[in-house]
Amino acid sequence: QVQLVQSGGGQVQTGGSLSLSCTGSLPTFTYNLGWFRQAPGKPRDFVAALNWDGSIIRYDSSVKGRFTVLRENAKTTLYLLMNNLKPEDTAVYYCAKDKFDPTSHLRITAEEYEYWGQGTQVTVSS
Repeated sequence: QVQLVQSGGGQVQTGGSLSLSCTGSLPTFTYNLGWFRQAPGKPRDFVAALNWDGSIIRYDSSVKGRFTVLRENAKTTLYLLMNNLKPEDTAVYYCAKDKFDPTSHLRITAEEYEYWGQGTQVTVSS
């Protein structure tokens, strides 16, 4: 059974840093992976994605330069390092696996992902 388990997150003030981790099974880590977030009453939005070996990365413009996504396949762990956090970053964050075979094309819509983590709350206060 494919399962992604998240840890990390929490609450910080504006300008602070947090990190998220996402672990899963070895087969899952042969695929492209992504991070999404969902604020109350809003759709699940793309944050970042990377290909199977981490050599191709894509960020949403709202987080580029502040967030870093990386993966350690040997540890079957995906990370999201978040710096200079803003109140608008407040959301539940999810990791997920791309539905399709690994390619250089990084997908950015939630419908193209599966096997979602349980979600982790990130709260940034002003």
